[in-house]
Formats: sequence, C-alpha cells, structure tokens
Amino acid sequence: MRTTYRMRAGRFLGILAAGLIILGVAALLWAFGLPSVAVSVFVTLGGLIALAGLWILARPPKVAQLRDHEIDVRGVRTAWTDITEVGRVETTHGEAIVLRTKHADQPILLPVSWLAPKQVGTLEIVLRDKLNAAHGYTIWDGTAPEDAGGAE
Repeated sequence: MRTTYRMRAGRFLGILAAGLIILGVAALLWAFGLPSVAVSVFVTLGGLIALAGLWILARPPKVAQLRDHEIDVRGVRTAWTDITEVGRVETTHGEAIVLRTKHADQPILLPVSWLAPKQVGTLEIVLRDKLNAAHGYTIWDGTAPEDAGGAE
C-alpha cells in the first residue's frame, strides 16, 4: 500500500498570478499598438506560465510517499527499520517533522508548512504506526498477557 502526501497547493498561487500578470502586460502592449511580435512573445510566455501554474495547483509536488517497507521523502528513500524516532523539531524555516535514522548525522526533515494543516496530524499518526510496525511494537491495551506457565 502506498500513501502520498503533497505540498499545499496554495504555495504555488504565485506562479499562476505571474502568468496572469504577464498576460495583462501583453494586453497593455496590444492596446498601445506595439508590434505584434512583442505582444505574441508576452502572450506565449504568460500563457505557458499560467498553464504551468494551473498544472501545479491541480497536482502539487510530492513531499512524502509512505510504502509498506520504506518511506520516500523528497526523493530520499529510507527503510522503516532504519528510522529510530519520529518527532517535531524547530528549524530556521519553522516547525518540521523529523525522522531520526540510525545514522545520527542524517535526519530527514519534513517542513510542516509544506503540508495542508489537516494532513499534519494524520501524517504523524501514520508515521508512528508504520515505525511501530517496522520495529514490532504494539500499543499496550492495559491488560496483562495470558500466563504461559513459565518460570517465575
């Protein structure tokens, strides 16, 4: 099973806005009677940028892909068994989810501001569940295990 988390689409509204502004400049150039070559350059450039902005808004870049045996964060694949801890850390760019690995100098950071607010909580729960499953941990339900008749 694979779960994909994508960046917030709102982070890319500026691309669409830039394309629309360039198209507006093209309309002004046409209104002032500038040569059609200049107008067509601005129309082409603005149209391409606006289309790219719409494409990115419809399908934002992937931030993380969770699979059964590994996680892929921004192109870095790591096996669940290589991750030792999931938590939060404060960085110079704001709060981030940190995946600490067996290699102390190679933590994986996932900035919280990149994700939609409703995704952050569910992502943390899924990360902890996957990590627990990879290491064989279970949630204690408060009951004692059945007596197996072992030595005391």
